[in-house]
Amino acid sequence: MTAIASSLTTLPAVLHQAGRVVAGAGCLLQLPELIAQWRPQRLLLVLGRHVTQDPGLLAVREALETAGTAVVALDPVPPEPVVADVEAALAAAQSAGPIDLVVGVGGGSAIDVAKALAVLLAHPVAVRALLTGTPVPGRGLPTVMVPTTAGTGAEATPNSILLVPEDALKIGIVSPHLLPDLVLLDPLLTRTLPPMVTAHTGIDALCHAIECYTSKKQNVFSDLYALEAIRLISRSLRRAFADGQDVAARQDMLLGSYYGGVCIATSSTTAVHALAYPLGGRYRVPHGLSNAMLLPAVMAFNRIGSEARFAAMARAMDLPVQGLSDLDAADAFVQALAQLNADLGITTRLRDLGVTEDDLDALVAGAAKVTRLLNNNPRPMGRDDMRALYAAVL
Repeated sequence: MTAIASSLTTLPAVLHQAGRVVAGAGCLLQLPELIAQWRPQRLLLVLGRHVTQDPGLLAVREALETAGTAVVALDPVPPEPVVADVEAALAAAQSAGPIDLVVGVGGGSAIDVAKALAVLLAHPVAVRALLTGTPVPGRGLPTVMVPTTAGTGAEATPNSILLVPEDALKIGIVSPHLLPDLVLLDPLLTRTLPPMVTAHTGIDALCHAIECYTSKKQNVFSDLYALEAIRLISRSLRRAFADGQDVAARQDMLLGSYYGGVCIATSSTTAVHALAYPLGGRYRVPHGLSNAMLLPAVMAFNRIGSEARFAAMARAMDLPVQGLSDLDAADAFVQALAQLNADLGITTRLRDLGVTEDDLDALVAGAAKVTRLLNNNPRPMGRDDMRALYAAVL
């Protein structure tokens, strides 16, 4: 009650969600039935690299084509899509003829590209214009998003994140118009994720929940979803990492990831993501790994002044903090994040990824541009603070 009551003093909260969400093992097979409302004649399929031969997806494609829906499958989306990738995908889709529906199946990259294409196919606007501040003009084509990783929560967010190489930075297109019409959360699609991908994406999902719960934009909705996401992920990430075939753990992770995405839609991430973006843009460090490396250090910085919220997250993680002060519980929470990285074998030194001390100023300069997220951080963070945080994980 304390966390919810405190949220009532903030600005009015708005809950943005996908139009419909279906969750459960095997729910991908319901796709032909669920999209019948749109009567698609030609469907655009945007895929991640590791899902093209999934048996369930192949069965769904066959069922769609048998029912008379033409399926236009683009080349798989690369892990860190750039503007040129979206432009090439748009040209390929337009050359195939009129598209009625966009289906994204994959990780965050495939889903983000699918969301952008749905808008670009419906409106005469360029992707570069959207990345430089032109508002998304309206809803695009109907969209269905099917995540195959439990991490980005992209299926629940109003964001499409793309890499802009000339700026060495990731930039987001943000609009409620990007929210999907339908989301399918099928844990069977995540069973073949390699252990380290499971680890990186799982920490990414956890990071979303933690940052949104402590963000200046936290509210009654983000509080609810964030604490549940923390509970689900903290109890199941190690299990999913150890045994990818553990469907119950995979289901927890997929739900936790989705809830984290809902948090982003109603609250916001903070300094972890701001500092992670230059690592992805300059060094192509996978997004989840960047967040995982930075999370304990940034949370140690952010806990000052937010001890009660950190204690609440410690309880959601089911840490043994009964009877401890909020400050001690907050410290236990930060230590638990570092231990989770260790248990998952996550690289914790930027130096191991080729970053040197000479690069720190450039990283700070890049992170300082992400004011949308830095302004949400619960504790003010200057350039000296950012440099110290990068140095802490060097």
